Amino acid sequence: MRFRVDLKIFLFLLLFYFTKQIETYVLIIIFAIIHELGHLIAGLLMGMRPEKLELKPYGVSISFKLIPSDYNKKIASGNKFEIKKIIVAIAGPLTNLLMIIIFNNIELGLFSNLMIIYANILLIIFNLIPIYPLDGGRILKGFLHICYGKRKAEKYTNNISFIILVLMTAISSIAVFYMENISIFIIIIFLWGLYIKQDIVEKRRNKIQDLIQKTIEIDSN
Repeated sequence: MRFRVDLKIFLFLLLFYFTKQIETYVLIIIFAIIHELGHLIAGLLMGMRPEKLELKPYGVSISFKLIPSDYNKKIASGNKFEIKKIIVAIAGPLTNLLMIIIFNNIELGLFSNLMIIYANILLIIFNLIPIYPLDGGRILKGFLHICYGKRKAEKYTNNISFIILVLMTAISSIAVFYMENISIFIIIIFLWGLYIKQDIVEKRRNKIQDLIQKTIEIDSN
């Protein structure tokens, strides 16, 4: 399994330090790692193999190895794999919900329970935003894949992600003006970066798949 560190994490550390929110950020990183462990455990239980572990500004991101046989042409087989991915995506926010329940009843000592609960609520809300590749976007894409197929799922998820990002950008601009907290705007920029990067990756992958499909059709003729 490969490991990578996203250097933007140091930018976020400086950002939260100068906005005097470093304690919140440290808690978010700690519970984001626990959040990702939820994904890992669910993935292993689903028979999926972890491929890459990446330390990112919002925690740790784990990706699973995609096996060609999982993309069987039979619809039933493809849907089963999408259900697995949906379960893995849901496991992260559920882990944070479990943390809220646990720390609502016990004292940690190092951090206040209110701060711990607040950090986990932020992680749940952030990750359930239906923007791909966040958990909410993955869940949305999985259901759309089952209902409409791969290509339409990608198209609809991309459109929904774009609309939500535009709305969030407008709302965050107002929030930054009144709250005078630039960290909100930095997070929005980061989300736009995730969206654009994923959009480029999917378009490139679809072009390759179309080329392969055309090659197969030419050979069969």
